[in-house]
Amino acid sequence: MPARMRLSDPEAAVAAIVAAHADKAIARDADPEACATDGSVYAVTYAAARRLGFVPDDAAVLASAWVRRTARLGFDPRDWPDDAAQDFGLALPPAPFAPCPPELGLYAVLPDAAWVARMAAAGVPTLQLRFKHDDPARIAAEVEAAVRAVQGTPARLFINDHWRAALQAGAWGVHLGQEDLQTLSPDDIATLRASGLRLGISTHGYAEMVRAWRLGPSYLALGAVYPTTLKAMPTAPQGPGRLRAYARLAQRLPTVAIGGIGLEQLPEVAASCVGSFAVVRALVQAADPEAAARELMRRWQALRSGYNAGLTDPR
Repeated sequence: MPARMRLSDPEAAVAAIVAAHADKAIARDADPEACATDGSVYAVTYAAARRLGFVPDDAAVLASAWVRRTARLGFDPRDWPDDAAQDFGLALPPAPFAPCPPELGLYAVLPDAAWVARMAAAGVPTLQLRFKHDDPARIAAEVEAAVRAVQGTPARLFINDHWRAALQAGAWGVHLGQEDLQTLSPDDIATLRASGLRLGISTHGYAEMVRAWRLGPSYLALGAVYPTTLKAMPTAPQGPGRLRAYARLAQRLPTVAIGGIGLEQLPEVAASCVGSFAVVRALVQAADPEAAARELMRRWQALRSGYNAGLTDPR
């Protein structure tokens, strides 16, 4: 019934959604000519999502979720799908990956084992080795050195990309991007899951969140939130408005905001209710990385405590 439901004034409905959710707009990817061709809830919400700059795959996922939500709650342009099970049809698989704490705290993404050792000694709770090299021997040596560097500390170490080396070295977890996931066979995924490694997955929008969710990951990384010059990003910066929506959808999983985050952005990131935040430049390009880490952790804890105590409306 809701999938076939027609709205009496489709263009007005599209415009109302766009006006109500301007905080989620990305002009670069917007299609201002998108229109509701048949007046259905799906067509109206797909057109609105495209005008807001959601790429076609994300707009399709959103529109399908909005159809389900309308079936339960009726159509309201001020509303937004955010229920993983009822709106998006998502349930964690029966054998998800090993769990992470709900909040991973400051999550430092670091270029080599020496940086891992330095930030572990500084008390940073979550670390990722993002070592870019083509030589398998060099990769294995760096991963092993990073694992040794966190021994005797409470730091949790994720290895970016090099999951076989991480498994061999006994790392705490691995982090994979969408491109990495596409190279994994079902047997690879089963091996990773059975190993007890935690799995974090990068996502850049709704379609990727849905694909990642179905693997039962240990956490989802959401971004890039702000502009970053460290790597070429497949999508435009998502901004704090979308981050809030993604965090609400993924509230059953630990979440990590990533991309262009420093002290200046922390209030917006914390207000999204995302569980953790990742930084690169804010540490590795700091004049005093240890002092920068301490201030990031202090500021994050203060912000999170304020929101948890209800002193500030996190939305």
